[in-house]
Amino acid sequence: MLVIVLENAPPRLRGRLAIWLLEIRAGVYVGDYSTKVREHIWGQVEKGIEDGNAVMAWKTNNEAGFDFVTLGANRRIPLELDGAKLVSFLPVAGTGEVL
Repeated sequence: MLVIVLENAPPRLRGRLAIWLLEIRAGVYVGDYSTKVREHIWGQVEKGIEDGNAVMAWKTNNEAGFDFVTLGANRRIPLELDGAKLVSFLPVAGTGEVL
């Protein structure tokens, strides 16, 4: 299983992803592909994301059962801690406060 979520992505990137994946909600794409195809699709996201941001998650054989990568500016950033991939939150702009 492969899931990609886009925010503020250009329409041409959304259209390109719709070639391979099913858009089940605005900006949320799902499919089931090999590693090679998944990497090709992510390359298309990297080329076309412009000022938007994206996250891709896929099923894999690890403790959590999945892995993910992110791209672009977002308060949520991946953090690896003792071999487990977690999500850390950056402070809210201008406040220094993490919500």
